[in-house]
Amino acid sequence: MGPVLEVTAPADKRGGNLEHLLKVRVPVIVRLATKKMNLGDIGQMCVGTIIEYDKRPSEELELLIRDKVIGYGMTVKTGEHFGLRITSICDLRQSIQAMGPQE
Repeated sequence: MGPVLEVTAPADKRGGNLEHLLKVRVPVIVRLATKKMNLGDIGQMCVGTIIEYDKRPSEELELLIRDKVIGYGMTVKTGEHFGLRITSICDLRQSIQAMGPQE
């Protein structure tokens, strides 16, 4: 299972309690880059094929919940693994809305 975002916060200002919602576990995605390709090119891929992206290694990566960007960060090495050092993130309300029903 991949990284999971866990958020805690006080009750909503309108008096509703968000505590149960804030304990919901959701997949957190870090997107390197995206690219559109012809199906013919995809069909010719094999082991060892390199797909080149128009993104520089020094550019920020996107942090997503349910395909919605909630922040950005830079790649870091943590021991034998890679991680994401968050450089900017949206507010808590936007993060919760990103977890809501898909349109």
